[in-house]
Amino acid sequence: MSAEDAAGTAGADMASAEDEMGTAGAGAVAGRPLRKVARVVLLDGRDRILLLHGHEPGDPADDWWFTPGGGLEGDETREQAALRELAEETGITDVELGPVLWRRVCSFPFAGERWDQDEWYYLARTAQTATRAAGLTELERRSVAGARWWTCRELAQAHETVYPTRLAELLRTLLDEGPPSTPQTLDTEIV
Repeated sequence: MSAEDAAGTAGADMASAEDEMGTAGAGAVAGRPLRKVARVVLLDGRDRILLLHGHEPGDPADDWWFTPGGGLEGDETREQAALRELAEETGITDVELGPVLWRRVCSFPFAGERWDQDEWYYLARTAQTATRAAGLTELERRSVAGARWWTCRELAQAHETVYPTRLAELLRTLLDEGPPSTPQTLDTEIV
């Protein structure tokens, strides 16, 4: 399925999810508006999840792992942003975009700023496992060190920082039970 077809298919389902969860970004952290973000829980044929390895620009020792994704641009939908960000950050375009799994509000310092975000995590599947980050922004080029496919077991045993912090548990539940019938709201994370 092409990225455009996947976005169209997911779009109808996501419109009802938006209605059920309310207008994205309507909330705030400490009075600051939330940035609308779409993230992708990308699984391959072996149920491994793709995570990006990020770090504070100028300090590679301050590092963590996270799912591909980023902020919406212009009037794009969250589905469009999820597919665009995935392509830019990983080069993977042959995906089947599924439902919103989780929703999370988070706030964290990065690159000298505080980022307050309303993140939606989409399930996606792919057979394409080679990655090539050809569309990174200047800031991403200074702060993304690579990508890695993780098994659920590897993730559960990891000593590295991973966001969202309960990702290993959430992935295990997803693999055991399938996607939730409605998106699960995760605990707010403030770093």
